[in-house]
Amino acid sequence: MANRPAAEVEVTPALVRRLLIEQHPDLADLPLSAGPHGWDNAIVRLGDDLAVRLPRREVAAVLVGHEQRWLPVLGPRLGVGVPAPVRVGVPSPAFPWAWSVVPWFAGRPAIALTPAARATLAHPLADVVARLHVVAPADAPANPVRGVPLAARDAAVHERIASGSVPEPGLVRRLWEELLEVPTWTGPPLWVHGDLHPANLLVTADGTLQAVLDFGDVTAGDPAVDLATAWLTFDEAGRRRFRDRVTRLCGTDGDTWRRARGWALVLAVALLAHSDDDPPFAALGAHALSQVLAD
Repeated sequence: MANRPAAEVEVTPALVRRLLIEQHPDLADLPLSAGPHGWDNAIVRLGDDLAVRLPRREVAAVLVGHEQRWLPVLGPRLGVGVPAPVRVGVPSPAFPWAWSVVPWFAGRPAIALTPAARATLAHPLADVVARLHVVAPADAPANPVRGVPLAARDAAVHERIASGSVPEPGLVRRLWEELLEVPTWTGPPLWVHGDLHPANLLVTADGTLQAVLDFGDVTAGDPAVDLATAWLTFDEAGRRRFRDRVTRLCGTDGDTWRRARGWALVLAVALLAHSDDDPPFAALGAHALSQVLAD
């Protein structure tokens, strides 16, 4: 059974053209071409250097607002491309939610590379994480499923383990129960990306980290949720390089890395339970779980 949610509004180049005419007429004559559609957002390329990013579902509309508010603040400090809006679209009779015109970055998602080939990203990604993981302000976006204590995800993890989509469910369940015992984060809430996996990392042909995408889940909390990318993105060798550099730059302690392994398990079982119509994401879930179990 397909798991990707159906679009509540069909996003087409014709719709985008209408929105641009209404709100940004100086861009309305640029060529438009359909781009990728994710679970929450759709992309339409605009000319050579821009793209229009629109939510497909109401639940994603608030995430666009988070990016519009915070990416102009966070982006300049990260040392890598981010989809900070260059224009903001507002709800109108043609489209019910906020939307953005963002830069178009050349490259391909790192999910298209083998885990071994992603090892070149270990140090650049660690540098991004270190720049991002600073104390967040009190008005940072709240997110009930990212940056929170692992125990907040307990029911969802058990449900997904029991779904029949997760291999070795007994072993996975025992490891999860063990990781739940790791002490919770006691530091101040730090900025976190919230969805830091290889589909949200854009690389150039020579393997350079070009951009970090999709900050819709950006929030403040435990940095371990982002450090889970050590298991999602890398193999053992790449993970060692990433972990060593993050630890050197941030002073990350062992409990945080153990919680990060727990978050990798959270995300792996979610991918396995909800990606049967999306082979690359199902493969990502299988890879992440294999790495979590192997450690």
